[in-house]
Amino acid sequence: MNVPEHLRYTKEHEWVDLVRENTIRVGITDYAQDALGDVVFVQAPKLDQALDTHALLAEVESTKSVAEVYAPVAGKVVAVNERLATQPELLNQDPYGDGWFCELEIDDENLISNLLDAAAYRQLTE
Repeated sequence: MNVPEHLRYTKEHEWVDLVRENTIRVGITDYAQDALGDVVFVQAPKLDQALDTHALLAEVESTKSVAEVYAPVAGKVVAVNERLATQPELLNQDPYGDGWFCELEIDDENLISNLLDAAAYRQLTE
């Protein structure tokens, strides 16, 4: 299982990357995409949507089930990965790269330090 060291993680299997000051990129982990199986549809968040921590961010439909993705921290959606609408399989093929969901503008980037680091996430999934 791939768990990049520079990312932060949630117990619900989302990853977070600080892409610029007060802006994070959010996706699901390799562990989550593997558990889902082949992804066939993604309901992405809306641009400019304000989200509270743990609010519904996206829904992912796979050949096995439907899963909900939650906001790891509160923020406003400032970018959406439009490619997922026509290429949902990117979640399986490249969960830490082209398979990201959205970018959130957050009030305090220190909030992500409360999330799991790579070692803690590995321990959670073992």
